Amino acid sequence: MTSDLGLVPNFVTGSNHNPPTHQTTPQTPSRPPSMSSFPHVSGHLSSDEPPHHGINDGSGASCVSHSYAAVDEDGKAVRRDESLTNILIGKSVKDSRLIGAIVSLGEATAHCAVLLQNYVEHTYAGSQNSSGDDQLHLDIDCDNAVFDAIRESGVFATAASEETPEETNVLPAKIDKDDEDGPWYSVGFDPLDGSSIIDANFSVGSIFGIWPGTKLLGRKGREQVASAVSLYGPRTTLLIALPSESRDAGEPDITFEVTLVKDRSHWELSRDSVTLQNTKKIFAPGNLRATNDNDKYDALVKHWISDRYTLRYSGGMVPDVYHMFAKSGGVFSNVSSDKARAKLRLLYEVAAMGLLVECAGGVTTHEFEDKSVLDIEIDDLDKRLGVCFGSKGEVEKYKQFMFGK
Repeated sequence: MTSDLGLVPNFVTGSNHNPPTHQTTPQTPSRPPSMSSFPHVSGHLSSDEPPHHGINDGSGASCVSHSYAAVDEDGKAVRRDESLTNILIGKSVKDSRLIGAIVSLGEATAHCAVLLQNYVEHTYAGSQNSSGDDQLHLDIDCDNAVFDAIRESGVFATAASEETPEETNVLPAKIDKDDEDGPWYSVGFDPLDGSSIIDANFSVGSIFGIWPGTKLLGRKGREQVASAVSLYGPRTTLLIALPSESRDAGEPDITFEVTLVKDRSHWELSRDSVTLQNTKKIFAPGNLRATNDNDKYDALVKHWISDRYTLRYSGGMVPDVYHMFAKSGGVFSNVSSDKARAKLRLLYEVAAMGLLVECAGGVTTHEFEDKSVLDIEIDDLDKRLGVCFGSKGEVEKYKQFMFGK
């Protein structure tokens, strides 16, 4: 990055030091982890990829790089982190440290894309996450990759994830959270949403929410300064939400998409503005087993079917909600019942996705009350709830069936 941003993140400096994974004492790493940090990954990129610094599997073929440069239309070499930085500057992001925070999520996305591409054996780690789900080695490796990237940025104080459900200090060594050189940011994330469908080679994703300050507990989604969701499919894309207060004065809320191109060396603005139309007859009904003992949800699903809505449902929150953004509208629901409890977590999944939806002009609501998910307090890191996201008219229809409005 150029110095006029007022920030040169640690991850652009490059050295021979490998950063620790998040289970160790925070340090200030200066380059991405080697592939030895991810022992369950096999294989590497094709030999025709140019050599460069970054994640390496030990064979000499590097998988991810901060410094590998693409060439812009003027023939100038541009690093991957610089390409996303330039896009964010073009989107009027006013805080250089926030730019650094979002760029680190782009780096984490690139790292996870490599891990996903090179996985062969989807083996279990012998542990469970906070939901009681058995963890894949891939879940843990992606979690480590994100923690490494956010530590390298030097702008985050605290992080918590679905796989590491506690407020974890990610500050560089010898820096206090009250240090005057802030402001600091905190991030809640799901490193790999959809691991239960990964064996079928379905698209999966990562979800990130960024809050100002050093705490996550007691916050609300509306306090986020940005959120993002990565989609790993035939392409690797990153959808970013920026509320108006994170941009220059007078700029509105915005949701936009960037795509990882040129052998993962460069971010390209692929959709300048993502918006949701008022109505769209596309539905993604999550937790359908709840229709067995939730009569209102059962009636709503039957209405969608009888009214000839198009079903688009894969079983992964990221691809299902992302499809709504791709088609400029629709509705996603995940409703609970006594026999089918809520599973979506407010901190790691719902708040970030809710900001993306509302910045795109859509509407969100809690499953059982007329309240935006962005106005619900994170009073427990594992707080779970049912939701409805989507086009304004479609969410209003949800409220008619579920709330009697």
